[in-house]
Amino acid sequence: MSAVVITEGRVNVGMCSQPLFYRQALPSDREAKLCVLLLHGIRFSSQNWLTIGTLNALAEAGYRALAIDLPGLGESKAAEAPAAVGEPAPAEFLKQVCDGLNTGPVVVISPSLSGMYSLPFLFQHPERLKAYIPVAPICTDKFKVEQYKAVQVPTLIVYGDQDTQLGEVSLNNLKNLPNHKVVVMHGAGHPCYLDDPVTWHKAVLEFLHSLV
Repeated sequence: MSAVVITEGRVNVGMCSQPLFYRQALPSDREAKLCVLLLHGIRFSSQNWLTIGTLNALAEAGYRALAIDLPGLGESKAAEAPAAVGEPAPAEFLKQVCDGLNTGPVVVISPSLSGMYSLPFLFQHPERLKAYIPVAPICTDKFKVEQYKAVQVPTLIVYGDQDTQLGEVSLNNLKNLPNHKVVVMHGAGHPCYLDDPVTWHKAVLEFLHSLV
């Protein structure tokens, strides 16, 4: 198992008034196989991915792990959020984040609120995504079945079986993506990764290993 180096920094994103805070974890003894970008929900930040060990787990498995604080949240509170879903801004925002951090083809992990950014990015820039891991994201109902069916990006749909609102709603829409797998985390709520980090890490790493 390789040692992991975790650093903090800020990245300039053209459409944000202030730089965004991020945490990065790298395997110390080898070149990263893939870049994984971790987003977060409205009550959370990149700190959660550090606390439950997701940054470490990804880097130990040979991946470059990046966790950003979204505009207006966490350590990025001073940065204004881009415009609403349905406009080009949310997709362009994530594109600029990926360019600023030099992610290359990226795997996006997107819980809850962050769906407002990741779903437009998925539909408008599928070529930028190596894979997509939505965790009961919001805004899945804002896109048409035909839009979902046109996207071939490998997708791991994750939700907790105690999340009876967003979990089921998001699944019903996301399952229209043709190249998907589903992991239901039993006994877990909306932030299922916090409720059961062990199962979460196992599911994510197995999926990532299948991509390489």
